[in-house]
Amino acid sequence: MKAVTWHGKRDVRVDTVPDPTIQEPTDAIVRITSSGICGSDLHLYETLGPFMNEGDILGHEPMGIVEAVGAGAGDLAVGDRVVMPFQISCGHCYMCDQHLYTQCETTQVREEGMGAALFGFSKLYGAVAGGQAELLRVPQAQNTTIKVPHGPPDERFVFLSDVLPTAWQAVEYAAIPDGGTVVILGLGPIGAMASRIAHHRGHRVIGVDLVPDRLAREAARGIEIVDLALHEDDLGDVLREMTGGRGPDSVIDAVGMEAHGAPVGKLAHQLVGLLPDAVGEKVMEQGGIDRLSALHASIDIVRRGGTISIIGVYGGTADPMPMLTLFDKQIQVRMGQANVKRWVDDIMPLLMDGDPLDAESFATHTLPLDEAPGAYEMFQKKEDGAIKILLKP
Repeated sequence: MKAVTWHGKRDVRVDTVPDPTIQEPTDAIVRITSSGICGSDLHLYETLGPFMNEGDILGHEPMGIVEAVGAGAGDLAVGDRVVMPFQISCGHCYMCDQHLYTQCETTQVREEGMGAALFGFSKLYGAVAGGQAELLRVPQAQNTTIKVPHGPPDERFVFLSDVLPTAWQAVEYAAIPDGGTVVILGLGPIGAMASRIAHHRGHRVIGVDLVPDRLAREAARGIEIVDLALHEDDLGDVLREMTGGRGPDSVIDAVGMEAHGAPVGKLAHQLVGLLPDAVGEKVMEQGGIDRLSALHASIDIVRRGGTISIIGVYGGTADPMPMLTLFDKQIQVRMGQANVKRWVDDIMPLLMDGDPLDAESFATHTLPLDEAPGAYEMFQKKEDGAIKILLKP
């Protein structure tokens, strides 16, 4: 089969690799019909290279048709149309019973001290082959699938794999009060969808970004916007002025460790990429080199007693934090990878009844799998209005 594989920093290729097979009774094989490129994939494309192996298959936003099932795959059947959550979870352990599917005790990557295994996301999360491919082996398929109806196009459902539940959790964790205001830092795929969800719920939403295409796209939906390129030095003051001098009730950090305006962190990431992998891994894990400008801005922006929801990915373990300010302002902080299946029942009615979030038209580009290398480059460079890209095998 063909698959998108990692070969080094900014070097992904479409290779021919062996077809996956059933290895465990709880496995299924799915023929992929669509698979997204995620902003998190760009971390592998550049920043998290020390944790990758040449030939790793990328992708954690796939959907398709079931071709084979193991004896322990529950009620999954050949011919079912399914979306795969980006995390692999059993559905019956203690953590899954708490709806913390990202912490599944059956698939935790204990040797790396990490939570549930993820598709296509480095040895930190189990080095499981990903879904930017023609076929995907799905472990723990009895729970690591979401059945969707045949008929509507893939674009209606594929974002159940990551974008929709991740954005939904970001809004839930933000604890926006009725009639409250949320500022969303970063209007990439997750921030944009979070803005749509919060706006759909009746909240006042202010989106912040510096990419004109992103700003224009959400402004057209009625979202208030602030151009960071114009207000990098006075963002907090501008947002406080827009919110009666107090600041917003909630802030969603949808940027993470690749934040603009963090030159020291950017340089550190680049230097890590030059180190031998074994050394680079330790520096990434223990060096405290994340680019924290978005998180620090969140702490400055949010009102006293407000809530910060962190959905952007951070990778370091020793990052400096302004603990005095967090404590003094009595800020609540919630974060974590999205527990996808926790939110599916909330989201599915919106996809089946009018699509008010415009999920079906959310992708800006749909390309053949063979064009993945150029798609990654375009996405990273934010060229041609690329906000969300789907690959079609």
